[in-house]
Amino acid sequence: MLKKIAALVLLSAVQLSPAQAQTLRWASQGDPQTMDPHSQNESMTNMVNGQVYERLTRRDRKLNIAPGLATEWTQVSPLLWRFKLRPGVKFHDGRPFTADDVVFSIQRAKAPTSQLSVYANAVGTARKVDELTVEFQLSSYNPIFLQHLDLLWIMSKPWAEANRAVRPLDFKNKEESFTSMNANGTGPYQLLTRQPGVKTVYKRNPAWWGKFEGNVQEVVFTPISNDATRLAALVSGEIDFVLDPAPRDVPRLRNTSGVKVIDGPENRIIFIGMDQARDKLLYANVAGDKNPFKDVRVRKALYQAVDVEAMRIKLMNGLSQPTGSPTPSAAASFNDAALEARYPFDIAAARKLMADAGYPEGFEVTLDCPNNRYINDEEICQALAAMWAQLKVKVRVSAMPRVTFFPKLEKLDTSLFLYGWGGAINDAESIMTPVFRNRGEKGVGLYNYGNVHNDKFDALAAQSSVEADVAKREQLIKAALTEYKEQFHVLPLHRQMIPWAARSNVNMVHRADNWLELAWVTVGN
Repeated sequence: MLKKIAALVLLSAVQLSPAQAQTLRWASQGDPQTMDPHSQNESMTNMVNGQVYERLTRRDRKLNIAPGLATEWTQVSPLLWRFKLRPGVKFHDGRPFTADDVVFSIQRAKAPTSQLSVYANAVGTARKVDELTVEFQLSSYNPIFLQHLDLLWIMSKPWAEANRAVRPLDFKNKEESFTSMNANGTGPYQLLTRQPGVKTVYKRNPAWWGKFEGNVQEVVFTPISNDATRLAALVSGEIDFVLDPAPRDVPRLRNTSGVKVIDGPENRIIFIGMDQARDKLLYANVAGDKNPFKDVRVRKALYQAVDVEAMRIKLMNGLSQPTGSPTPSAAASFNDAALEARYPFDIAAARKLMADAGYPEGFEVTLDCPNNRYINDEEICQALAAMWAQLKVKVRVSAMPRVTFFPKLEKLDTSLFLYGWGGAINDAESIMTPVFRNRGEKGVGLYNYGNVHNDKFDALAAQSSVEADVAKREQLIKAALTEYKEQFHVLPLHRQMIPWAARSNVNMVHRADNWLELAWVTVGN
């Protein structure tokens, strides 16, 4: 009898162990766009899909590149890389991971419907050497080859073929496919259910090859668009973690019992983009049916009418770092003081520029803005509209969810827009080729939604993309960024500071790419 009682006590202890039965309930203002890992390149979507799918490499807590699905790699020559794949890895459906899956995934990511095509093309051609060896043959030198490779998710070739998903779904044209709602990776968590805009549930992958540093068995994600509702859910204990508390709520959260704030800088630049290609703007009213954004004086005037310091203090509650550089981090511009410096806030100078350009009475234009992507995104747009009113520029803010906003930009269906860019890479290449270069083939300029065309910048940026000499490459990048800055092709505002908010019994790692790694999360009793 005593043995039976002891056994029941032991069983009860096992059942109640945090390591065995912990659920993380978390929320954000927006929802992932799709479960297809190659379709959309948006941070929230990548982060959620990144718990299911893996890459040949991965990032550690300090954003250093570490082994992932590949255990080791060698740069055989300037244009050839060889990778040894991790043996014994299986996809969630039980299929083995092999070199065929790598070759397939790299090719899939190059498709026109993939927003990762610029990175997939940058790593060259993948070819199978044997079941656990893959080589990448480059046509030209890539100074950040590993950084590009670290952005490419690996899928199961047989699974994609069986489910008619051999190419990424065309998200901007509202295409649906099996990968819209289903996933099959090798990662630490498996997708259980997906209800867009309602709830997405994951469970721990017991066959994962890696080491769990946390105790989370189940993950329930709920998008909550309203800031106050999201805050109340956290404070009440209904949810355990909020990825994006509103900056105005952070001081209160710091003094709320049972809640803690985990914050730090993010590698992300928030900026304004403008249509600089059309002769006549969309969604605008301009005398003479012109495009004022083609005139550098107008672009500079809008820049100098923005009081970023007031925005930092009053709107962002200090959680922003104003900059004049168009790069996600200061490291990307080599901490160059001239590039980082902003032109002065000067309404008088801005009005003169508008008059000199022939727009003393301003014009009307629509500013497209997400309302659930960046910190205070809609509020930033409203603040800009008020500031630009001082130049008699009448701005109508059109705020919309990210699921509507990004496809709109992909179609270049915009004249003026708020945008952000960032991630784990501290190199200017991460923004220059995909976002700033002239729109071209193989993903070059894919995110150049203002359709900016600057041949001088483009040539410098193209040279830096293949330059092997470190010193020469630095000079090319600085020259390219200086040209882009002086032409005011985009209007940089600030780099985000990211506060996370969690229940006091939740421990996690805050990374500079704003990435929540679920395998590192611990939920206590």
